[in-house]
Amino acid sequence: NKPCRRRRLEERCNQTSFYTAALGDMDTASTLIRIYLFICRRYRGRLAAMAQRQSNNSDPDFTDEEVLTIYVFGLIKKRTTISEIHQYAEDHFSEWFPDLPSYQSYNRRLNRLSAVFAPLVEEALSEISCKEPRGKVLRIADSMPIMMAKGQRSSQAKVASDRLASVGYCSSKDTFFHGVKLHLVVERRFEQLPVPERAGLTPGSENDLRALRRVLPTIEGGVLCGDKAYCDGPLKERLAEDQNLDLLTPVKKDKGQNTLPAADKLFSEAISRVRQPIESLFNWINEKTGIQRASKVRSYQGLLVHAFGRLAAAMLLLALNP
Repeated sequence: NKPCRRRRLEERCNQTSFYTAALGDMDTASTLIRIYLFICRRYRGRLAAMAQRQSNNSDPDFTDEEVLTIYVFGLIKKRTTISEIHQYAEDHFSEWFPDLPSYQSYNRRLNRLSAVFAPLVEEALSEISCKEPRGKVLRIADSMPIMMAKGQRSSQAKVASDRLASVGYCSSKDTFFHGVKLHLVVERRFEQLPVPERAGLTPGSENDLRALRRVLPTIEGGVLCGDKAYCDGPLKERLAEDQNLDLLTPVKKDKGQNTLPAADKLFSEAISRVRQPIESLFNWINEKTGIQRASKVRSYQGLLVHAFGRLAAAMLLLALNP
């Protein structure tokens, strides 16, 4: 039964420290146990409230914790689709999850838990330490596209277009796409990947600065770096005066200006170097989870599961590898 399964997993996990072993040194079973207990301990509070059921089946045999664990664990083990994740659990962990439903039922359960993944990201982030005093924090803002369709197919795609997705342009890949943008404000760390402080999704067409404006009132002190998309002179002045926050961006050319003065070029290059860690973080998240490729998504709930589920898996990896 469920209490006995959880107790057996806890007994095994208590033999080793949850946060001391590097994930690369864990065997597969230990990794699964740690992820399961991480989710169980946090599900009992805030996460459970996000998944409340209004039905007679409020306590299914195959628990929500097990649904979430299998998905996050499968992503960490480089299974890229829900069907691959379900098959992996069925082939290798059927004794661990004897009530595992069919793929179709599992997929439905996962989509019903779509609202749980964003707070699960926050729970994982709460385990990552950042030691800089608030007044000295160096933050970086940027976005990454999550593409459900790209190129010529982007104008014809309709998935989640009534709720969130839209057609945007990715300059780094020089392509139009149908999907969303993942926006992050991260805190830079010395010789480590930066840690997200704020994360959110917007339509693919939304301007980066507009998205940033929603969270700027919650950021106080320190320095915030961004690319040219975040350039806004009056905003910089207001943030410096009202929030003691320095917004630094590369220098934009004036209309009709062919080249920048040498000092502006050097300043822009320096800002680009400071911003590099967030590019590394985006690349790392995509390498570990394949978050940018969302061509298999078929619904708004599936989009939330894909985006925040993969971000949660990546942040859990980051938490387990301090």
